Amino acid sequence: MAVIVALGAFLMTLAGGWTAQRVTDRRHLVLGLAGGLMLGVVGLDLLPESLRAAGREVFGVPLALLLFVAGFLIAHVVERLLAVRQAAHGAENGGRVPEVGLTAAAAMVGHSFADGVALGAAFQVGGGMGVAVSLAVVTHDFADGFNTYTLTRLYGNARRKAVMMLFADAVAPVLGAASTLLFTLPEEPLGAYLGFFGGALLYLAAAEILPEAHHKHPALSTLMCTVGGVAGIWLVVGLAD
Repeated sequence: MAVIVALGAFLMTLAGGWTAQRVTDRRHLVLGLAGGLMLGVVGLDLLPESLRAAGREVFGVPLALLLFVAGFLIAHVVERLLAVRQAAHGAENGGRVPEVGLTAAAAMVGHSFADGVALGAAFQVGGGMGVAVSLAVVTHDFADGFNTYTLTRLYGNARRKAVMMLFADAVAPVLGAASTLLFTLPEEPLGAYLGFFGGALLYLAAAEILPEAHHKHPALSTLMCTVGGVAGIWLVVGLAD
């Protein structure tokens, strides 16, 4: 059953990427929506789940929050190192670094694989849990596909690479769900990963996606897309619960 549901996530991911491709003439709206979706996924889905799953503390701080901050800082360090390297090779200051987009998209693929693993683990717990997680995974994989394509293209990568990363992101939950047929996943490592990934994703949303969306087009429509993205994820989380 988990693998069958993951096939639905596969289709939703492709649908999200297709939507991102079709609205290139409204790029600021795409980026505003993508930033809102990413912010909603982090604050309303990933972080609460990671705190619940990886609940133990390290020196007075929940492990999930430590990894959340680590993910944010590592994303910042990686971007700065890549930017410095590109500048040393003659790139203009402030230019986009394609490797950052590919790294971010690869992280999205890893997250989608973890979604599939979580889906399989939920069905191991019971049918009710499986249905709840299925709704969350299938619905927010539309946002994952949307964001994977948008992130890859935002940093100057060719459309072919963006499509390849989109397809990898679509296949990942199917592989993740299938892998749970072979083992039972401990809850704490999954929660730790979600915390780390949430920090990296928040950095991309706050430092890259949203400033890019609102700098050249500080319109009310862009702001509404951002707010709508957050509200959409809130609705998904609420329905899943």
